[in-house]
Amino acid sequence: MIHAEGVPEVTDSTFDEEVRGADLPVLVEFTADWCGPCRQLAPVLSAIAEEEAARVKVVQLDVDANPDITSRYAVLSMPTLMVFRDGDPVRSMVGARPKRRLLQELEDALGTPAVQPRS
Repeated sequence: MIHAEGVPEVTDSTFDEEVRGADLPVLVEFTADWCGPCRQLAPVLSAIAEEEAARVKVVQLDVDANPDITSRYAVLSMPTLMVFRDGDPVRSMVGARPKRRLLQELEDALGTPAVQPRS
């Protein structure tokens, strides 16, 4: 799995506790080693995990190693980003995107203003 620095990995066995049971909204990246756009997204996820830690928890799930969760949420393309709030998926996005756009999409999904990106 392409690991984003500072972003923990969840698995089939830890997903419900770490994501569905989280106090904060959770941004889950469904990723795989063979996914080129996932490599592009890794530094974006690392930055958001650090800068937005008070508002959203960011985690990664390796689709090849965790087929149960991948199939539960019908994930077919990588990267797929899903925002979970109160244990339920509230937004799904497919493909890599720049930090500014991802922050805007998170703001829309969470209903709270995002911290302005650093220049």
